[in-house]
Amino acid sequence: MLFSSVTFLLYFFPFVFVLYYLFSFSRPIQNVILLLFSLLFYAWGEPIFVLVMIGSILFNYFCGLGVGSADRKKAKVVLIFNILGNLLVLFVFKYLNFTLENLVGAGLVHFSIAKIALPIGISFFTFQAMSYIIDVYRGTSQALRNPFYLGLYISFFPQLIAGPIVRYNTISEQILYRKETLRKLSVGTNRFVTGLAKKVVIANSMAIVADRTYAMAQSGSIPAMLAWVATIAYTLQIFFDFSAYSDMAIGLGLMFGFQFDENFNYPYISRSITEFWRRWHISLSTWFKDYLYFPLGGSRLRNQDKVVRNLFIVWLATGIWHGASWTFVLWGMFNFALILFERFFDIEKSQKFRFLRHVYTLFAINMAWIFFRSPSISFAGRMISALFGTEGVYSPTAMMFIREYSFVFILAIFFSIPIAKRTNTFLVSDRSKWVRWFFELAYPLAMIVLLAISFAYIMKGSYNPFIYFNF
Repeated sequence: MLFSSVTFLLYFFPFVFVLYYLFSFSRPIQNVILLLFSLLFYAWGEPIFVLVMIGSILFNYFCGLGVGSADRKKAKVVLIFNILGNLLVLFVFKYLNFTLENLVGAGLVHFSIAKIALPIGISFFTFQAMSYIIDVYRGTSQALRNPFYLGLYISFFPQLIAGPIVRYNTISEQILYRKETLRKLSVGTNRFVTGLAKKVVIANSMAIVADRTYAMAQSGSIPAMLAWVATIAYTLQIFFDFSAYSDMAIGLGLMFGFQFDENFNYPYISRSITEFWRRWHISLSTWFKDYLYFPLGGSRLRNQDKVVRNLFIVWLATGIWHGASWTFVLWGMFNFALILFERFFDIEKSQKFRFLRHVYTLFAINMAWIFFRSPSISFAGRMISALFGTEGVYSPTAMMFIREYSFVFILAIFFSIPIAKRTNTFLVSDRSKWVRWFFELAYPLAMIVLLAISFAYIMKGSYNPFIYFNF
């Protein structure tokens, strides 16, 4: 079920919201309501996979009890068992077919199995479950005695299928002691509407340009102008697609009293790839940093070869986490190589060539997204070569896309930089009461208009893909 669907907006969410606040006198009942409807939300598309979710909850619940009650030595054994168990489930559903295909191709095995369907969001909820067990082992969180509360943490529908990855130690207190306020409800509603508009107006429009062009490239060659239009469109699509979902998830969480950490911070204003990854998918970056990079030794090691090894492992894992394809592995290695290059030349510490550093970063990001989007490495190579005119330059199709979607391109570029945020801050901080009154009146009206526009796009049945459902 998509947040940007009629089913969710007009039926599922209103019903859950009203039912939740009808039982505002009882936090346990509210939590049970959220758990049951989160499981229903997950089961909506493929009911059988809710059993995987329930199995994950129970497995991690009992492992959490084991880690929390055992001595240090036994707790470590349970921790290792839990991590291997979670990774095994992830491997079977997400990577087994890919592994067997490569082994068959290499002649090492001579059998294959039926294609295993991928449970939506399995990478997200598996990482959340592992963070719970690790936090209990580290002593930063207490093991939960009530399985329903762990179930709510792992399956909570706002961030269940596409993040942000919520760390248990940041939400444990909120499960029992959160407070719903009118301000949270107001901010959450505005955040959700903003995310909805980003998704259906900008991301979906950019998806049309990118997907049509990539489909054309799969059946033949495309000229440089069209390749650049498609590459830029996908760069904007993936940002607004994923950040919009994060906005909606954070907004929904606030409506129920939960506060999630931010997942994006204007990544396209970065002046290095290292900075980009501090601003993009922050919850995933910090997860790998805290649960993989630092335990390996991080950058504190005197042996620089081991620092390079640690970075390599993290970026290999990051690529694999995103998908079972060599293109994702290559995408991870591309980011690894760029970050290593920046560390070697101290790119981030330099105060010179700021504009050129920004150009380099945007160019590198665009190249990286080609690997991310492409169905194969050879296709990615053809797309990159097309950018440099190997198949001609001018394209009437590109001009058609530019004319038809020029306003959306401008909107996307405008909202991918913090101009709107700074304007908002200026208006709020202005001491003129007339400006404040105008803003307080105009902002709700703007949200109503955004919601109406979003519904118009949804009701006309416009193209509505979602990239991160695949992960």
